[in-house]
Amino acid sequence: MRFLSKVILLLVLMPGFVGTSRSQPLEKFEPTALRPISTLKKEGFLDPNLEISKADGFEGEFSGNHSKIYVERIDLHQDSKAYELLSLVFAAAKTKHPELELNPGYGTAGFAAEDEIAFFKGTQFIRIRNFKGVSPGSLERLVQVFTDDIDKGEGDIPPLIKHLPSPEQAQKIAAYLNSFHNLDKLIQQPVLSAVETDGNADAALASYGPSKVLLIEFNTPQLATDNDQRIIARIHELWNLGQPAPTAYRRVGNYSVFVFDAPDEATAKQLIDQVKYEQVVQWLGENPNIFKEAQKRYIDTTLGVLIAVLKASGYAAIACLGLGGLIGGLLFSYRRSQQREAAAYSDAGGMLRLNLDELTAETDPARLLRERN
Repeated sequence: MRFLSKVILLLVLMPGFVGTSRSQPLEKFEPTALRPISTLKKEGFLDPNLEISKADGFEGEFSGNHSKIYVERIDLHQDSKAYELLSLVFAAAKTKHPELELNPGYGTAGFAAEDEIAFFKGTQFIRIRNFKGVSPGSLERLVQVFTDDIDKGEGDIPPLIKHLPSPEQAQKIAAYLNSFHNLDKLIQQPVLSAVETDGNADAALASYGPSKVLLIEFNTPQLATDNDQRIIARIHELWNLGQPAPTAYRRVGNYSVFVFDAPDEATAKQLIDQVKYEQVVQWLGENPNIFKEAQKRYIDTTLGVLIAVLKASGYAAIACLGLGGLIGGLLFSYRRSQQREAAAYSDAGGMLRLNLDELTAETDPARLLRERN
């Protein structure tokens, strides 16, 4: 157990690691009676049939001259599973300490009560209890020893928690199940007997005053559709039997959203309205649709350029027609003005009139043709 060896070395050799106070002698802690994980199973937080190797976890006491701590550490090999265990332990602790909240600071997220500290980081879950006589400052350093060597993994809580109503508040109080088969550890309601997942769904539960919001994410649209049909049928059955049913229910994408114990239906619907389905697809290998996506981008770009050219051509054509019309109108106006000026000096409708009948020798002899000899 490489990790356990490192912890023992740190606890024994690290100067000034733990002390009951600054004025008292510093203690060295040594592990005693370490054994495989069992307490978390007995408390119902882990499956009793789950096999945990010595390399994956241990529990036991670390004793000093004046202090004693009890440590449980387990590697669950998935960040989401480690967070699930933390959230279940937190939910139990919150029944004794209603003011408790999950916050970053201890690992990726965790909580600290007067009798226990629990947190997760990466795939690891750690709980420290019964720290008799250990000062708060020393306890902080103890937590640091257990977290320094852990890979942070994704370094975040499961995304489903962030899709609950008021996600900032939900992150501090929500309980979570990963790849669950039943919801008994989270909540028990008659309608949930209709939910069938075969381990292909996650769930999150958070309270908003008296209301409780249960958010289930199914891994496929077909699974979501099948469960939605069963859930609706079960709700109608409960209504007919006069048994407790959700205050409101709705399918949102691949989510099934339940609201229990809300004061009225309007309040329940307002909570559901805050749930937005989001899905991010990440390919483990090469994206099989990469050619189609590139082709789509090319077509979109080409169409965009073509539309831009057509718009520019259209604007140019309109400008040319407008300019041509203006010039034609000016020329037509000019010609009309010329005709009007000619008409002002002639009674021949703007044409030159020869008044030959008025030309006589008396009026203008010079303009008459003479007789030839």
